[in-house]
Amino acid sequence: MNVMGKNVQLKSLNKRKVLQCIIDHSPISRAEIAGKINISKPTVSILVDELLQENWIFEKGIGESTSQGGRKPIQLFFNEKAAYVIGTDIGGTKVKTMICDLSGNILAQSSFKTRQYLESGLMKQIAKEINTMVQKTGIEPEKILGIGAGVPGITDTSSGVVIEAPSLNWIRYPFIKEAKKHLPYPVFVDNDVNVAALGEQWLGSAKNKQNVLFLAVGTGIGSGILIHNQLYRGSTGAAGEIGYMVTDKNHIKNEFKPVFHHYGYLESVAGGKSIGDSLTRLIKENPDHPLHKQAETTGLTGENAFRLAENGDKDAISVINEAIEHLAYGIINAASLLNPEVIILGGGVFKSSAIILPKLRDIVNHYLPSSVELKISQLGENAGVLGAVSLFLREHDSTITFK
Repeated sequence: MNVMGKNVQLKSLNKRKVLQCIIDHSPISRAEIAGKINISKPTVSILVDELLQENWIFEKGIGESTSQGGRKPIQLFFNEKAAYVIGTDIGGTKVKTMICDLSGNILAQSSFKTRQYLESGLMKQIAKEINTMVQKTGIEPEKILGIGAGVPGITDTSSGVVIEAPSLNWIRYPFIKEAKKHLPYPVFVDNDVNVAALGEQWLGSAKNKQNVLFLAVGTGIGSGILIHNQLYRGSTGAAGEIGYMVTDKNHIKNEFKPVFHHYGYLESVAGGKSIGDSLTRLIKENPDHPLHKQAETTGLTGENAFRLAENGDKDAISVINEAIEHLAYGIINAASLLNPEVIILGGGVFKSSAIILPKLRDIVNHYLPSSVELKISQLGENAGVLGAVSLFLREHDSTITFK
């Protein structure tokens, strides 16, 4: 690279540093920025002027006099309305899409059932929902930077191809290529649990943490891993498939059957579906149980199990405790390997965190060599869609970036 190229690169880097400093510490003066990021005051002043011109920041105050007779410095603020980002969380049941500003404030959101449009054109429907939201909010389309997406499957983020997403019947699905047929914006895509981890780090329970394990427990079990502030995806994009962890070698050697075809061991003994199935089998053996008839006909769900446990049902408590133990062993194994600062627990099963969390903490703290903080997802059902916005802000090559 020649001298001019190096100078341009350095200027771009410094400009991002200045903007990030304003994002993190606003209101802040030019002099304070120079002190915090160790860049000369004249250079900071030039870069601030450019950011003001580009509308990434704005200034307030007119330099009021201080008690010593001097003038207070003009304060700089991040302009979170300078641009907008779309996030979409594509699940096996529902597709949720939002338009957010640069601070993650939600301006509009919509959702539709996945199955209704899976065959006829998922991308086409997402584009339609986006157009409706843009019109309703009055956002200028040119102010939309682009779209981040989370999908429930192994994803090649460099090519934008979803290698496999069983709940969507996708195999080697060219996600970005299809998205670009309907959407006029840059698009980035990643696994939904990876994306949820980014959301929690940006706006949720993992804020200001660099090493994070996000665990999603629903029908299946998956995890997103952040190491030194970077997503760890593994050699083929399949890192974090904690649902395949084995927590009982005797069971897997003898009678183990996955809850669904191709599902892993842990999600087949500790996921929401497995909790419902285990309770169904137990209550079928007890004709006196109030839900015996339902167990015999439609079967019971994980939700049934937690509701019964809250009311003191011994069968439900037994099934849930068994699932919690398996989950705890999986967490112990993962945390021993990764040594995260915090483990965020999300997914449908953790809607019943009041039952799960105390016992989970007891087991994990007892066996783990060094303690780790266990926290429930702060963003809940919005973790994926806000994480998709965060994914875009991290990956998109512009002045604005979050890392």
